[in-house]
Amino acid sequence: MVFRNDYGEFRGEIFDGTNLGLAFSENGIDWEVMPEPCFSLENEEIIRIYDPRITSMDDHYYLTFAVDTLHGIRGGIAVTEDFKDFEVLSMSVPDNRNMVLFPEKINNKYVRLERPFPVYGKKEKEAFDMWISESPDLVHWGNSSLLLGSDQVPYCNSKIGPAAPPIKTEKGWLTTFHVVDYDSSRGKNGWEDSWKKRYTVGLMLLDLENPSKIISILDKLLMVPELDYEMKNGFRNNVIFPCGMILEENGEVKIYYGAADTVIALATAGLNDLLELLI
Repeated sequence: MVFRNDYGEFRGEIFDGTNLGLAFSENGIDWEVMPEPCFSLENEEIIRIYDPRITSMDDHYYLTFAVDTLHGIRGGIAVTEDFKDFEVLSMSVPDNRNMVLFPEKINNKYVRLERPFPVYGKKEKEAFDMWISESPDLVHWGNSSLLLGSDQVPYCNSKIGPAAPPIKTEKGWLTTFHVVDYDSSRGKNGWEDSWKKRYTVGLMLLDLENPSKIISILDKLLMVPELDYEMKNGFRNNVIFPCGMILEENGEVKIYYGAADTVIALATAGLNDLLELLI
């Protein structure tokens, strides 16, 4: 597991510094945190690094991440074999993040989901959408298209975006996405008085051969903040955000998610149960 690690003094919205930490587990429940960070970007242009996602593919581990820079938000992809030495393969132009990779090539192309931040458009402010792009080499990305608009999700009144990397099933790519709703009547949710958002989880199934085609979308939320560590005493409360999914041999799906932007939690479900919701 790779996770965001803030350090130093908290200065309003950010800490003095941030890097990515590393933890290992044999059973997916009990974790040992390594004593040193595994990844950082030393550049005066970069303010912080966050939102790491791991995809295992072709005997390598690919890390997608976001960075806040002095000139906008960028998404990056790095690769490693041992979680000690990383090579950064690509960095997007601003403003883009929430990148996740599919765990195999599709039609001989690498594929990723992403969520750009359009400033201009006919939609409401922050009505951001999910996009899909492809690459021959993980460096050069293009052929981008809209996958799912926030206005197509009935339980969203703000923005959506990718969550955990999709997992392959016989029925299609099982894909989580985060869903944000805004309520001006909400009280203080964390350190920020103006935080009136709630982050929840949606679920959809994408076509195996053409993942830009949506087979079905769950007509209700899959997960919502309910527990204390999801709703209280966090950096930003009322937030759950899937970061990774593992399909076990017994059909159990482990969903690892961030809660209140402070802790990492685990939810489990049966694969067949999830697919039955969609088919």
